[in-house]
Amino acid sequence: MNAHASSARAERSQPIHIGDHLRDWRQRRRMSQLDLAGEAEISARHLSFVETGRAAPSREMVLKLAERLDVPLRERNVLLVSAGYAPAFPQRPLEDPALKSARQAIDLVLKAHEPNPALAVDRHWNLVSANRMVAPLLDGIPQRLLGQPFNVLRLAFHPEALAPRTVNLAEWCGHLLERLHRQCEATADPELIKLYNDLKSYPIPARAGPLSSDNVAIPFKLRHEGEILSFFSTTMVFGTPVDITLSELALETFFPADERTAEKLKQMAAAMS
Repeated sequence: MNAHASSARAERSQPIHIGDHLRDWRQRRRMSQLDLAGEAEISARHLSFVETGRAAPSREMVLKLAERLDVPLRERNVLLVSAGYAPAFPQRPLEDPALKSARQAIDLVLKAHEPNPALAVDRHWNLVSANRMVAPLLDGIPQRLLGQPFNVLRLAFHPEALAPRTVNLAEWCGHLLERLHRQCEATADPELIKLYNDLKSYPIPARAGPLSSDNVAIPFKLRHEGEILSFFSTTMVFGTPVDITLSELALETFFPADERTAEKLKQMAAAMS
């Protein structure tokens, strides 16, 4: 499914029957009824009856099918409600006392990653939190673009933000678009699809050619104070969340890709102490 198809699907009237939802997710995962039935250990005939409304699935079956289809927790609640059951997964704000330990873990990871930059984003790439090494890299960006919460991807593509500072703009933004496209296909989230289409409208140059064989990952090369800082990034998520907020949170951590960047980051951190 391409982004256009995802957008068309998201914009049409939402299916209201559990069978419609299941069929939608099964087709999005490119699974046949036989494939899904085998994964869920039920008969293909029974699954067909569920999809057409001739049979009503139990709560346990809805959850099992959703798990096999790798449906996001937010959408699993939608499946349950459409089948006549109460939602199973809570969505608490990050400030909720029940998420205190998770919040502490996020703060610990961000702090421990210094002097390298790291940040946490929600499902739509809005900034949730960042360590102190992120702010210096955003110096000079108009304040109107840094309103809370600002969108990290929009900042990367915006011609008044990080785009003119990114040395390998075509490669880096191409990577971000590909990653976002995969998220759109996996979730069919209308906001993500809109973000993808918006970012495609920015004047980003096409890639000049294949990545150099010397690279082991696509670097993020940022011009900062007359020097070029080079990073590679990793993504961290909570492994077994049962809360929607935690399931949609990601930590983006950046590591220096060369010795000069590592040294510069140490100097920046020392100057801030």
